[in-house]
Amino acid sequence: MSEATATAAAAAPEPGPAEFLQIWAESFSQVMGQITGSPVASAMAAEAPPDLAPAAESDFWAMVTSTGGLRGEMAMRLGAATVLRLAQAFMSEPAAPDVELTGDHREAVIELLRQIAGIVASGAKARWGEIQLRVEVAPAAPSWPSAATLWLQAGEEGPARMTLEFACSAALAAELRAEKAEAAKAAPAEAAPAISNSAASAPPADSGQETGALDMLMDVQLTMTMRFGSRQMLLREVLDLNPGAVVELDRRVQEPVDLLLDGKLVARGEVVVIDGSYGLRITDVTALGPPRAQ
Repeated sequence: MSEATATAAAAAPEPGPAEFLQIWAESFSQVMGQITGSPVASAMAAEAPPDLAPAAESDFWAMVTSTGGLRGEMAMRLGAATVLRLAQAFMSEPAAPDVELTGDHREAVIELLRQIAGIVASGAKARWGEIQLRVEVAPAAPSWPSAATLWLQAGEEGPARMTLEFACSAALAAELRAEKAEAAKAAPAEAAPAISNSAASAPPADSGQETGALDMLMDVQLTMTMRFGSRQMLLREVLDLNPGAVVELDRRVQEPVDLLLDGKLVARGEVVVIDGSYGLRITDVTALGPPRAQ
């Protein structure tokens, strides 16, 4: 076992988001070791490192959308210094911390994260089944609150140490913890025969209480996203993009557009224009759960 893998596996993974990040740490070590030709130690942390710089406008954000066995989104925050070190390693440039960060460096880091995500998807298969991870540049921090935040630290201690912050959406965190939740549900079911007759004959809970609890959530604001299509591109194609370039997506004009809630498909429809703004006329709805009681 390499030094990098041993370091990444030093902390026993916990069920849920921590175990998922453990796979990211191991995959990060593997890819960086191949690029640099020497082991790159990495480790996960459940608490923010004491020397972690606060969020800044110069931070680089990437969004990881997971589909398949795991559905949801995960935002990644990288400081400018970490982006530069990763890009220089990936592009085989000399390590120069005083070099100005460019668009080429950012695109190189996205391509690097995509390669790491491919290995993560393979490593997560045994735990969560087939998953697909799409990595894209995010213009800013996510609009949704983080349901689970973890940190990956890589490289040697000191100024050269790299830190990547991972923030899981509520949907992804829930699915990462799903197995643990299902086990908790199974425990009372197995103990059911030991319940006394008096408890077994107790009247069921008032369904009105459940309806009232659901009503309390109806005014929660949710962020919806329209997806017109996607396309995979080579790094050199991305670097050749310039104003006026046209990128063809994998969806035809007459095909419906997806409406996403926290990375999950909830409806499809056709694009319309309403008072100068884009809108979506729903043509097909995906069920989100049981119908609301009237």
